[in-house]
Amino acid sequence: QVQLVESGGGLVQAGDSLRLSCLASGNTFTHYAMGWFRQAPGKAREFVAAISRSGGTSIYADSLKGRFTISRDNSKSTVYLQMSSLKPEDTAVYFCTADPIVNIATMKARGESDYWGQGTQVTVSS
Repeated sequence: QVQLVESGGGLVQAGDSLRLSCLASGNTFTHYAMGWFRQAPGKAREFVAAISRSGGTSIYADSLKGRFTISRDNSKSTVYLQMSSLKPEDTAVYFCTADPIVNIATMKARGESDYWGQGTQVTVSS
């Protein structure tokens, strides 16, 4: 079991940057690949990014590549999502996830993960 708590969401203007954090507790952090998903009002949940257990490999939703960066600090049991050039369509609840998978492409392909945080709201005004 792993518990995930997101932070860093808020209200920003279009073009701004924002960094989300997710603190994990419970089982050993490095046993899990980590990911971010988001869900906008009235829309299906979508994959954002994932990072391997070591942090050496990352993968992104094609539409977000270049604007979003996922990273992790294993010494702090924390995963981050750095978001830049934010757009109103980035408005969503962002969820941190953890999964004991080895191949992070699986998380993107499945659109699923084993453990979820409660989410943090990001609102981008135009």
